[in-house]
This record gives sequence, C-alpha cells and structure tokens, in this order.
Amino acid sequence: MMPTKTLLIIRLLTCSLAFSQNPADPLAPTHDTKSAAEIDHEWQVSVSKYDNKRAEILREVDRQDATGPYRADWETLRKFEIPQWYRDAKFGIFIHWSVFSVPGSQNEWYPRNMYQQKDPAFKEHIQRFGPQDKFGYKDFIPQFKAERWDPADWARLFKQAGARYVVPVAEHHDGFAMYNSDLSDWSAAKMGPKRDVIGDLAKAVRAEGLHFGTSYHRAEHNWFFDGGRTFRSDVNDPKYASLYGPAHAWLSDPKQMLLNDWTYVSPEYANDWLARAAEIVQKYHPEVMYFDWWAGQSNYRRNVTRFAAFYYNFGAANGIPGVIDIKDYDFDWHAGARDFERGLREDIEPQHWQTDTSISNLSWGYLEHDEFKSADFIVHQLIDIVSKNGNLLLNIGPRPDGTIPDEVRNTLLDIGTWLTVNGEAIYDTTPWKIYGEGPTKVQPGFGHDKDTKPYTSEDFRFTQKGYTLYAIGMAWPTDGRAVIHALGSAEQAKGMQISSVELVGSDAKVEFHRTGDALDVQLPAQTPGKYAYALRISATQ
Repeated sequence: MMPTKTLLIIRLLTCSLAFSQNPADPLAPTHDTKSAAEIDHEWQVSVSKYDNKRAEILREVDRQDATGPYRADWETLRKFEIPQWYRDAKFGIFIHWSVFSVPGSQNEWYPRNMYQQKDPAFKEHIQRFGPQDKFGYKDFIPQFKAERWDPADWARLFKQAGARYVVPVAEHHDGFAMYNSDLSDWSAAKMGPKRDVIGDLAKAVRAEGLHFGTSYHRAEHNWFFDGGRTFRSDVNDPKYASLYGPAHAWLSDPKQMLLNDWTYVSPEYANDWLARAAEIVQKYHPEVMYFDWWAGQSNYRRNVTRFAAFYYNFGAANGIPGVIDIKDYDFDWHAGARDFERGLREDIEPQHWQTDTSISNLSWGYLEHDEFKSADFIVHQLIDIVSKNGNLLLNIGPRPDGTIPDEVRNTLLDIGTWLTVNGEAIYDTTPWKIYGEGPTKVQPGFGHDKDTKPYTSEDFRFTQKGYTLYAIGMAWPTDGRAVIHALGSAEQAKGMQISSVELVGSDAKVEFHRTGDALDVQLPAQTPGKYAYALRISATQ
C-alpha cells in the first residue's frame, strides 16, 4: 500500500495536470470538491515564500524554551506570577481596528458573515458593494487608509481617560496583520495605511508612560472564511489563499465547547500561528499577550505551551514583566490572568482576573450606527470589578480613517475625570474582606456585562491600600447620609478602629459615628463629582 503522503502528491499532480488542460473557474465553489488536505496545501503554497523566516523564528522559540526559567510544560508554567504592574493598573484600553472597520456594519465579524449565505450581511454586502466574486473582503483593503490617524493623539486620550495599559489587536480573525510582519504580504505596513500600526502605537503609548500589549486572534482565521467556499467567491481562488487562509469548514460544537470541535487544523498552520505570535513578541515586546478563545482548540495545545514558555522566558531575558490573558480553557488558569469576555464575577476571585468589554453594546469594531455604554455605567462596572480583584479592559472601535467617534472620546474623558478625583480608591488597591454590600448584584456569565441594574445609595464597594480602607458609594444619597453596615463594630469590621473618614476630592469636614450595626457618615452638601464617590477611612485592626 502506498504511503498517504505519496497518494496525496499523486492526486495533487493529477489535479494540477487537469487544471492545465482544462482551466477551471478559480472562483468556483470548493466546499466538498477539495479535501481538507488539498485546501491546506494551497494555503501552504501561498505562504511558502516565508518558509525560511518561519523556520528561523520557530528555532528561536525552541532555543528560548530550553534556556529560560520556564519550560514548555504546565507544571513549570503554573509557577508563573502575575506582575505587580498588572495587578495595580486596574484599567486598560482595548482596540479593534482593521479592514473590517471600512464597511462599518454589523460587527467585527462582517468579514465572515458577508460570505455566510443565510446571514443578513450576505445580502447587504451584495446590495452595497456587489457580489462576492466581484468585490470580496480583500477589496476593502485599499479603502482602509488611516489617513487621519494620529497615534500620539490616541495615546494622550487614553492617558486622560485614566488607562494604565493599552492593548490593540495585532491581528484579528480576518488574517490582516496590523503590524510589519515578515511572514505575510497582507499587512497594514504593506497595504492600506502602509504604516506599522502596532509599532507606531507602541511608541506613542510608551511615550505617555503607559504599558503596551497586543491581542492576537489568528487561531480562528483557520476557518473564518469557510462560507466563501460554498458558492462562487474570491475565497476559492488559490491566488488569495495567503489572505483568506485555509478556510476549513468550522466543525464546531453547538455550545462552542472546544473539546468537541473537530475542525481541521494542520501542523503547518499551527506552526504558522506560533511563529507569527512569536514574531509579535520579538518585534514589539508586549507586556500583555491576549489570545481569543479558539487558541484552546486541541490542535493548538502543544504550540500554546511552547508559546507560553517562549514568552515568559523572553520577558525574563529582556526585563519585560509580561502576562498572558487567558480566555476560557486556552491555558492552565495559573499560567496567566484569566479573562472573562463581557462577563463579571459574583464575588472576590482569589487570583487576579480581567473583564474585557466594549464601549459599544453592539460591536467591538466601528459601526456607522452604534449604541454606546455611558460613562456612568462604565465607572460603576470598573468599581465593581476592582472590588473583586479584577481589571477592566475597555474596548473602542475607531473609524477606518483613524479618528475616534466623539461619543467614545467624550465618554473616555468623563471616565478620566472621575478617576482623576477618585483614582486613589482604584489604582494600586487590593480587595477588602468582602467586595461590598447593597441590593444591586451583577449577573455573571458571558454577555451579561450590560445587564446590571442601576445602583442605589445603599450600594457600596470596598478596596484597601495599607491601613486605608475605601468605601465607594455607587450613588449619592438624597438625605446626605451614607450608612455602611459592613463597617459596623459588630459586623465584618469587628475589631477595626476607625479614626477618621474623609470624602475623596473634598476638603469639607465629614462627621461620622459608629454603632454595632453600621458606620453612619454625614456627607457634605456638595458632591465632588459625578457617578460615584469614595470615602477614605483610616482604620487599624
């Protein structure tokens, strides 16, 4: 019996000969007409010009894995400790900006949905831009010019917003690199803006004294454009395989449980994923490396382990205190900071964590007609998250020209104004014994971050810093009295001696008295700001 590889080569040569004798339509559907191996081979050929560079990077990954304090096994990686800067930062900015910003429709999954025949984006695309065999996703690239982009302006805005770290998406599921990749033709440095977006932004962000990270979503690119194989479209054309990827059929579990996902991922693609992730680290030294959920698919497991060891060893060798943001089951939860997309927690988590959510309720990328969260809502969410030992990574979606919508800009500035006054109760703090008190509870789980009901004057959240306890009131009481039951002498604060209570941001004297049931604080007539207020409580045990 012939080896499988030999049979595949014969079949490929036969198909090639047949094509040369009877030129086929390169846009014709390929779903169910080409095997997964044939499709993958087309992709491998399309990126073969970078084989030597990819191999060079992978050799460096393996060398680093063998020389640093970490090894490519979870027993070693579980010893990782989240860097202190990340624990203290509390608030970061996430950025989804790429070619998908051009249509400004639906969400950042428009590139996929425009090829899904049952999705509304399919018909919308034909109506607005023409059929997918005439105008495919690649044809948006020349319109992605970033002609008004000023990275220094972005960085100043993020600092004014009170963010301590910034995490742009280096590559989303669409496969278009926003950095100067040596492994791809399809990048912002070579097409569209013709700028190294990640590199330019990294310089601007660090010039403002902020930490810089990157987000990498290429794992999903393996299947992202699979709908284009089911009808006549440019996804089928081998000429564009280096952009659209293998576009394998996504054989997902209905509940998206990755252990039950049987999508074809070749070893070559998994190695390409690893090499590109390592390239980002080598070029931009990100202090955060964020992966989306599909990096946990079983075919990536080994390379995920190799990357983690490489990244942490690279950081140790170069003085970069980095952290990997973990989604779902991509990694062992002790090997980085667990991230809950659009999700909150019910109580204090013992291990530091993060929520990533979007300022938009509809999308992560730019939409022409969007719905945004208010500054009030985001400030309250930040307070709740920090009280439970977490960070908030807040996403924005800039326009394709590089400008940030006024609604988004103004909201960020309003958040920054609140943090300028009350930031001492947020930054560099740790949770108290309990996260807070009051009738308003958050709803945990994916997609419920926007479902929290309005807070009341009975709702408080607690943080601490040394001997200082902060009680953050989520709404200003109409009678001017803050009654905090957890701080009563017979409650959670039993044995605690309270010597003074001050209103952060105000010079007014604050009167208080304490009973076994509660700490009763008489607030001044004037609130120091909007949204929420913080009481600085000097206490000893």
